Amino acid sequence: MSERILITGASGFIGYHLIKAAQEAGYEVDAAVRSSSQLSHLNALAPNFVTVDLGSKESLISNLEAGQYSYIIHAAGATKAKSIEEYNFINAGYTQNLALAAEQANIQLKKFVFVSSLAAIGPTDYDNEELFTENRKANPVTAYGKSKLLAEQYLNDSNLPLAILRPTAVYGPGEKDLYIVFKMLQDGLDMYIGKKPQRFSFVYVQDLVNAIMLSLHAENKTERTYNISDGNVYGRYELADTFKDLLGKKTIRFHIPESVVKVVANVLELAYTNSEKTPVLNKEKLNELTAPNWACSIEAARKDLHYRPLYNLKSGLSESIQWYTQEKWL
Repeated sequence: MSERILITGASGFIGYHLIKAAQEAGYEVDAAVRSSSQLSHLNALAPNFVTVDLGSKESLISNLEAGQYSYIIHAAGATKAKSIEEYNFINAGYTQNLALAAEQANIQLKKFVFVSSLAAIGPTDYDNEELFTENRKANPVTAYGKSKLLAEQYLNDSNLPLAILRPTAVYGPGEKDLYIVFKMLQDGLDMYIGKKPQRFSFVYVQDLVNAIMLSLHAENKTERTYNISDGNVYGRYELADTFKDLLGKKTIRFHIPESVVKVVANVLELAYTNSEKTPVLNKEKLNELTAPNWACSIEAARKDLHYRPLYNLKSGLSESIQWYTQEKWL
């Protein structure tokens, strides 16, 4: 009998790649979805779909006992919300419910993997040239990051066999946020907020998925939180320059004053006040985009998980562009 694994957030960008990797590894995969989830892109993978209510611990206990899961990968979460309360309710509250259910359910759980975010620890100053580690004092600069940190704190208070992974900016086939940047570059626009220098880190989705799969069988340790990137540090122009080199594109590079972008973000937030949606650009996103330094160390993941990233920005973007082109996104 194959071991069973439950993946939340299965209908999302990372979830799709997780399902594929878990199936290829021989697991019986249950994809936890909502009744409103769009699932057509998962038809070719054909996982077992399980409708779950992450807001109900009792319902989750029933789900877990019915599935008798050996592993849980919790990748569900909100990246856009109206308030810190909404972020906390979804990203922290749902995580706590699932953790409590996993502790109380009659299952033989071998590992609970939480896909957190580097936003939970936050950026550092540009002048800090050392790669920051997992043990640095957390300083999240967004409500999203604060909610992910709160979720981590809930989990660390549990007795679960736990691994927490903090990926940096994730890109790859099917990703929609950085895709906005790629589309602008293809249209000839290379836009930046302000002129301050920045350091970035990235991780190709396949490397992140590999790290998650490795964490399933890693020895349970006291220190169980891991930064995940491709191990490199990039300047603020390298993403665009690499994209343009791969496509042979020429663009117009320009910088918009941060003060102007702040006004635009405020106006957009006001415009969306009565909408259920949040604008692509808002004050939250601006804090993240203008942060000076996201250069993190992955030595803990190398040591404990035996994580070895296979992609740098050039090779990852090359595969991504091929997919976006084939699917006619670009």
